[in-house]
Amino acid sequence: MFNTWLRENPVAMWILTVLRVVLGWSWMTHGWEKLTGGGFDAGGFMTGAIAKATGEHPAVQGWWANFLEAFALPNVGLFNFLIPLGEFLVGVGLILGTLTTLAALMAMVMNFAFLFSGTVSTNAVMVLFEIFIVVAGANAGRIGLDRWVLPYLRGLFRRHEGGGNKAKVA
Repeated sequence: MFNTWLRENPVAMWILTVLRVVLGWSWMTHGWEKLTGGGFDAGGFMTGAIAKATGEHPAVQGWWANFLEAFALPNVGLFNFLIPLGEFLVGVGLILGTLTTLAALMAMVMNFAFLFSGTVSTNAVMVLFEIFIVVAGANAGRIGLDRWVLPYLRGLFRRHEGGGNKAKVA
């Protein structure tokens, strides 16, 4: 019942729009600061997260610390590019209501990465709100560019499905 309300109700649409824009602003501004600040380096954060995987009560799971140590840290340059760009694009997508569900899903991926790394901050609350946006689907972006983008994309997929070289059966 709540799921249907999130997906179809006009009041939910307006609430989700406000929530979407607030979350988007946070993502966009943090991404923009990292993109234009000229000094973003995720290496220190990753090293700190790896250090939190030891001790009697580790805040970071061993499998995540292994991923950070074996893959993320050696490729920190890639992450120094992807994190700010991802934050900025997620923010723009949420603010404009463009591919809203995908933007919220990617925001959740980033929030979970931060949570897995032992940083709580606002990440847990943001994940909760992003879950509502993902569950709401198209209703979360109805007051936004998704009103036009999603029908256009559906039309493209329909044309692609029907436009192949299918043999006609007599």
